[in-house]
Amino acid sequence: MEKRLIYVDNAATTPISKEVLDAMMPWLTEGYGNASSIYSKGREAGWALKNAREKIAAAFGASPSEIYFTSCGSESDNWAIKGAAAAMAKRGKKHIITSAFEHHAVLHSCEALEKQGFEVTYVPVHENGVVRVEDIEAAIRPDTGLVTIMYANNEIGTIQPIKEIGALCRERKIWFHTDAVQAVGHVPINVEEQNIDMLSLSGHKIHAQKGVGMLYIRRGISLPNLIDGGGQERGKRAGTENVAAIVGLAKAVEIATANIEERAAKTRILRDRLIDNILKIERTRLNGDREKRLPGNVNISIEGIEGESLLLSLDMYGICASSGSACTSGSLDPSHVLLAIGLKHEVAHGSLRISLSDENTEEDVDKILEVLPEIVSRLRSMSPLWEKIQKGDETGVPMMK
Repeated sequence: MEKRLIYVDNAATTPISKEVLDAMMPWLTEGYGNASSIYSKGREAGWALKNAREKIAAAFGASPSEIYFTSCGSESDNWAIKGAAAAMAKRGKKHIITSAFEHHAVLHSCEALEKQGFEVTYVPVHENGVVRVEDIEAAIRPDTGLVTIMYANNEIGTIQPIKEIGALCRERKIWFHTDAVQAVGHVPINVEEQNIDMLSLSGHKIHAQKGVGMLYIRRGISLPNLIDGGGQERGKRAGTENVAAIVGLAKAVEIATANIEERAAKTRILRDRLIDNILKIERTRLNGDREKRLPGNVNISIEGIEGESLLLSLDMYGICASSGSACTSGSLDPSHVLLAIGLKHEVAHGSLRISLSDENTEEDVDKILEVLPEIVSRLRSMSPLWEKIQKGDETGVPMMK
């Protein structure tokens, strides 16, 4: 009998929804015109782009002229951070503030800028996985030009005080960027109300295709061109637009931002049941704040095992989960996010991330809770680390209450 697939790695990627695919199909077949062309097929494609831009802008309280299409969230992050740095440097502001547990698209962009003479302050993330506004305020200097803090962490799902950080930056006349790749569709976002100057999102996290993203740039902020060439994206990002993918992204955003509270309430029930029951396993801890977290995120460290062995064992039962960011899944290093919140290497290596979507069911949760304790017990029986813990040579950290 073929095992049923249980997909709970939605923070890594999501399948294209039927509604999104249906919206894309006409532009993959008969609607193949170049949106820059003036004849009818080109005008049709141009209309589709305009309509998509308007839909996405409306979802986030923005103006269509503030929406720029990209290939992914990482490209959007790079453009926002490196572009803002170049623009602010002309005003003598070469200091950037970010946090220690950002996505690598942000961290590596900041590291690249440091090599160019910029200074970056990495504010700490506290044990609950939340950045404190007062830490950002204390880090601000006269030459601070940009603050970039993710909306919700991609591994532990903690939601940051974006509105408050944005208000602080607005008051100090500092540009504020947020990587909202994980947050879109899970929490309400309004760029004006939340004082956001730039916002990144990625299509494949919300049931659109891979290879399409968006960067919101508030009117009045002028970034250098990302790609020179044609006049696409108001001259900022040259290259013939992927009309089908952009139309799909607009449909995905439209669906993801509708009835957020209702959908989140349903997902939270499944999340909390998973957390409550997994924590019954000896020497486990929840990573990140219990309340200030995405409705579908479960991130738990299980001492005495390796995350890779756990994932392979779950896969044998048809359960797709992760131990951290998909972008670093090939690395043997422990998660920088878990280290940033104070976990020791041995504990960080044994993390399990379950990220739920609207399509997950009670039956999915039942199956995970049925097989996980057995898997943990089997892996621990073969673990020298667990043997040391059992003998009192504890390498872990206190369990979070």
